[in-house]
Amino acid sequence: MFGLIELPWWGYIIVLLVLTQITIISVTLYLHRCQAHRSLDLHPVISHFFRFWLWLTTGMVTKEWAAIHRKHHARVETDEDPHSPVVMGIKKVFWEGAELYRVESKNQETLERFGEGTPDDWVERHVYTPHSVKGVALMLIINLALFGTMGLTIWALQMAWIPLFAAGVVNGIGHYWGYRNYEVSDNSRNVLPIGFFLGGEELHNNHHAFGTSAKFSTRWWEFDSGWQVIRLLRLFGLANPKRVVPQPRIISSKNIIDTDTLKALITYRFQLMSRYSCDVILPALKEEKKRASKASRALLRRAKTALVRDTSIMKASHKSVLSNVLENFQSLNVIYQFRMRLQDIWSKSTATQKELLDALQEWCQQAEATGIEVLKRFSAHLKTYVPQ
Repeated sequence: MFGLIELPWWGYIIVLLVLTQITIISVTLYLHRCQAHRSLDLHPVISHFFRFWLWLTTGMVTKEWAAIHRKHHARVETDEDPHSPVVMGIKKVFWEGAELYRVESKNQETLERFGEGTPDDWVERHVYTPHSVKGVALMLIINLALFGTMGLTIWALQMAWIPLFAAGVVNGIGHYWGYRNYEVSDNSRNVLPIGFFLGGEELHNNHHAFGTSAKFSTRWWEFDSGWQVIRLLRLFGLANPKRVVPQPRIISSKNIIDTDTLKALITYRFQLMSRYSCDVILPALKEEKKRASKASRALLRRAKTALVRDTSIMKASHKSVLSNVLENFQSLNVIYQFRMRLQDIWSKSTATQKELLDALQEWCQQAEATGIEVLKRFSAHLKTYVPQ
């Protein structure tokens, strides 16, 4: 059975890739960045196109998706997280992520608590929400009319795309396997170094560190294709990113700890702690390996993760390694304790500005007094930061 359009085999693959990329762009720009996190404003025409396209290709309801995702951030990796591989296991979330979404979408408490501010116009109330299944049925009819029997295959793969890659890969593997730029208090990971295949959604650790940023890439070599679409839309006045990852400002001649330094520490805390790991912990660890005996080097090879991992998500094996390292290597113990003290400064939510400033000044004075060169350099560099 042939449809209105006949293509060579590779033509159907291109069609499938184009259609599924439109879907993932709709998810990441409209549902995720615009609706769930309010980090992006979209022109009403673009916003409604994405809403219509998602009705055709996923049947997902805006309020349900936004509410479930907001709850994921608010209750991350607890028993109330709708899709945590830490709690439920990676197999459950990877293979049954779409089912977990459907179950949570029936939770009225979730929708009322986390679903505020999503579209509530006539078409949402009378078409998209009550008739979500009819959209995907209409997509099937369109595909069959255009591509004949091959349209059924394209439709089936369209329907599997988001459940597998967004629900399975991003929600599952994104909290299980990959690299971390920032030590947030959850297990979020960046799945791939190049965020292209899933619209930048693979950069999940970046997103958990800066949840309200419309741009997910933070390293020069990371590529967020969703952000590139936003840039294109912005050229035509169709998109307006409201917030992006704060870029640290440095005044190289500044050499004092003042209120600007304190504000910068709080604003750039994830970048600063990442730099502390790279500029202080890892060089010190490398030096210890050079001096260590063969038996000690075996322990130090396992120490990297333990020395930089957030304590709230540290595994028992990492805790054991950390305890041994801190007991046997004095310089690493000192550096680790300074890391924890620096982290504690911005965690003191009840402290006054003066108390925080005094704590930061004391931290720098004592860091420089240790005589540890990497700590002294970091302290000097810290003084050059200013808020945006």
